[in-house]
Amino acid sequence: MIWLISGALLVLAALGAPLFALIAAIALLGFGASGQPGTAVAIEFYRLADMPALIAIPLFTLAGYLLAESQAPRRLVRLTNALFGWLPGGLAIVAVCACAFFTAFTGATGVTLVALGAVLYPAMRQAQYGERFSLGLLTSAGSLGLLLAPSMPLILYGVVAQQFHTTPPVAIDALFKAGLLPSLLMIALLSLYSGWHARGLPRPPAPARGELWAAVKDAAWELPLPFVILIGIYAHVLAPSEAAAATALYVLIVTVLIRREIKLVELPRVIREAMLLVGAILIVLGFSLALTNWLIDADVPEQLFGWLQSGISSKLGFLLVLNAFLLVFGMLLEGFPAIIILVPLVLPIALHYKVDPVHLGIIFLANLQIGIFLPPAGMNLFIAAARFNKPATTIIRACLPFYAILLLCVLIVTYWPELSLVLVR
Repeated sequence: MIWLISGALLVLAALGAPLFALIAAIALLGFGASGQPGTAVAIEFYRLADMPALIAIPLFTLAGYLLAESQAPRRLVRLTNALFGWLPGGLAIVAVCACAFFTAFTGATGVTLVALGAVLYPAMRQAQYGERFSLGLLTSAGSLGLLLAPSMPLILYGVVAQQFHTTPPVAIDALFKAGLLPSLLMIALLSLYSGWHARGLPRPPAPARGELWAAVKDAAWELPLPFVILIGIYAHVLAPSEAAAATALYVLIVTVLIRREIKLVELPRVIREAMLLVGAILIVLGFSLALTNWLIDADVPEQLFGWLQSGISSKLGFLLVLNAFLLVFGMLLEGFPAIIILVPLVLPIALHYKVDPVHLGIIFLANLQIGIFLPPAGMNLFIAAARFNKPATTIIRACLPFYAILLLCVLIVTYWPELSLVLVR
């Protein structure tokens, strides 16, 4: 019977059944097989209301959607261009920094590709950057901000990991601190490669006199945001939920009342689109928490650990296998479902191998950053193909050197835990 049910679920998954429905079915079947009532699944949804960190997800999501609908992307590009555009490879460095910052706020790499790709790709081609380099850089840079505060995937990992009551605990502010240096490493290496690649191009002209000050004034309302969030959280002045509330209110006032780039009549549409994403995440999260409880009750992580330990005895070996596992599933599952589904399976096993749970979160998201545009099924490949009107195979070839650079970063992050944990400790 179990094989028949498993086969039916696989067929439904192949036919495109909603992810939350499949997770719910597995959880209900698991609890039913163990003799527990189906109300155990409903209890997990009730438990969502007791998670203080969860409120940060809808608030940061709303702030990100408001920024995406405004002219903030244009102002961000102008400011970074005034700061770095005069360097060798300056426009490429601008693209890397702008994409990382924008993804950190929206939490959605596809939104970054769509919003900034339309501005940066024509500019790079006009500056004589090759088509392949421009396509590869923008496709890969679109995912860089997943490790930067206030990235929603970081918060989501923390919410899921907190259900295991690990030692040390997985605090959201600790994850924000842990992601900073690995993210800066990736930005720095991509920027260095961009400067090397552009060595034969004409030197970008210095910005016009007063352009930097004009760009700063143009972005004056957006500039305080990262500093308020980072300083507030790092200095323990604001909790993540408080920082999220302050950010959402500030962005709402600036975009709607001060700059008036989002009209009041358009505000309900933007809020609805943001909350549709949040609602989808919460539905999957609720059912996934129920599935997690059943997996723990059934000792599935312990059994997986026993099976792995028979072939992998060292922590280093486990981390190497983990990287390969996360790259594959990060390609098959989009970021949010991958976190919600895989963390409950991976985290208990990683704890047995003495992997710090905060460090594991950074490893997790660093791999997902690559998996999002990894061939043949990475979602950003198809978003980039649609955005730039190019075949997916062209995008894949363009991304090859960037895969190598980011894979090197992932290995450094994986095997040098202090890079992630030094600010936490």
